[in-house]
Amino acid sequence: MIEKNKFEKLVAEAIDGLPEKFQRKMNNINIAVEDRPSREILRKQGIKSPMNLLGLYQGVPLKKRGVYYSNVLPDMITIYKEPIEMLCRNENSVKERVREVVMHELGHHFGMTEEELA
Repeated sequence: MIEKNKFEKLVAEAIDGLPEKFQRKMNNINIAVEDRPSREILRKQGIKSPMNLLGLYQGVPLKKRGVYYSNVLPDMITIYKEPIEMLCRNENSVKERVREVVMHELGHHFGMTEEELA
């Protein structure tokens, strides 16, 4: 297992590695790392095992924001540490999986569906 602060650095590196044009569009969004999803999150997402959810985007995608989008809480991307670690054999594979999950969840922020991301 990777220490949480090192895992958080992997998430930050994945974001820092984004092209500038994407970084500029990441406004009103928070990114957090949690060990695993809560039971409430799993229930809302219709997922039985906490190991089946690697990340989660919650918010209003950029494509759906209009002129009335104001005074709202920031969107939230949560990256789940333990499920990612369970899928990976070493630190390099954790780093790659973190990058993939961050990119996937940011895709939702930009308005992409699961089908488009696949």
